[in-house]
Amino acid sequence: MVIADDQELVRTGFRLILTARGIDVVGVAGDGVEAVGLVRRLRPDVVLLDIRMPNMDGLEAARRILAEAPGCRVIMLTTFDLDSYVYAALAAGASGFLLKDVTPEHLAAAVRLVGTGDALLSPSITRRLVERCGPGPGAAAPHPELAALTPREREVLTLMGRGRSNAELARDLTLSEATVKTHVARIFAKLSLRDRAQAVVLAYETGLVTPGSG
Repeated sequence: MVIADDQELVRTGFRLILTARGIDVVGVAGDGVEAVGLVRRLRPDVVLLDIRMPNMDGLEAARRILAEAPGCRVIMLTTFDLDSYVYAALAAGASGFLLKDVTPEHLAAAVRLVGTGDALLSPSITRRLVERCGPGPGAAAPHPELAALTPREREVLTLMGRGRSNAELARDLTLSEATVKTHVARIFAKLSLRDRAQAVVLAYETGLVTPGSG
């Protein structure tokens, strides 16, 4: 993975934490421009990007990285748990975000989770972000591919938009977790979604879920 943060102490500390837990940190960057260059050259699986950096902020860096390396997973770092930039980052394809005061164990677990393609670190936090920063009621944008979903898949997508995990989906819909995973995979394929983060954003943008519902 690559770590990008304008504070040397932060990126050095995160590198030590992750390396000690068996995660291969192949490079560190002090700004967005450097981060984009490192990703272009090193092709990491995961990039940890601070939102606020000089020369190029994390949001623009995320856009460029995901445009050039769509298989890369981006985690945004922020000091604030309701930073408006985070919503834009998720909409652009980032897989989630972490606060800078994250514990070492949570940091390593989050990187591993995103690295496997499992995506959103905390659906409930993303839901809260979208409610605060995203489209409000009546602002839904049409998404023609929704018509390709079965009624059950629309139900699963709606519940994902409300922050339900696979285990909670299985409980709420009286299904096995294996069946839920199959539904989720089909939703991702039909809607060309990267992960649960984009699924949550899409659920709000299409009006399947509205702020304050569920």
